[in-house]
Amino acid sequence: MVGIRKVLLLLGISILLTELENILKTKIEIASLLGVMTIGFVIAERIPKIGKEMSSRLNEIWIFSEMFLFILVGAEVNINVALNAGKIGVIVLVIGIIGRSIGVLISLIGTDLNLKERLFCIISYIPKATVQAAIGAVPLSLGVESGDIILAIAVLSILITAPLGAVGIDYFGKKLLK
Repeated sequence: MVGIRKVLLLLGISILLTELENILKTKIEIASLLGVMTIGFVIAERIPKIGKEMSSRLNEIWIFSEMFLFILVGAEVNINVALNAGKIGVIVLVIGIIGRSIGVLISLIGTDLNLKERLFCIISYIPKATVQAAIGAVPLSLGVESGDIILAIAVLSILITAPLGAVGIDYFGKKLLK
């Protein structure tokens, strides 16, 4: 059984790598997040039993972290800006979904999937939430002039695509994947 100490050690190393990147970014470019991912891949490959147990523990932590992330993002949204960006945000969102759908179709060229399975792949890529919540506020925090609009559109994409995708996956999964 993987103890909480090993999980905390892994989290600590991840935080230290990220801080090292911040300290050294003027002298040398490093990709701390790639380093963190590499640690995970090495653990999963070399000691799979511990890798699975750590993954299970980190998933438990992620449940709390995800709620915290969405709460912080929601608290940062300016409702007036979100309402004003509504029409343009929906248009941007629709264009983005169409672009992603085309990308999914292109990525499926050469696969053995039939038309129904390809359609389901498109539907399964509609929901967006975690990445938008994680990076939607970054432009605002960096002082980008339109950061509040970017955040509002990120939240709008979560509010529209997450339920739409969840319903679409549930409904069409039963119909398309028989």
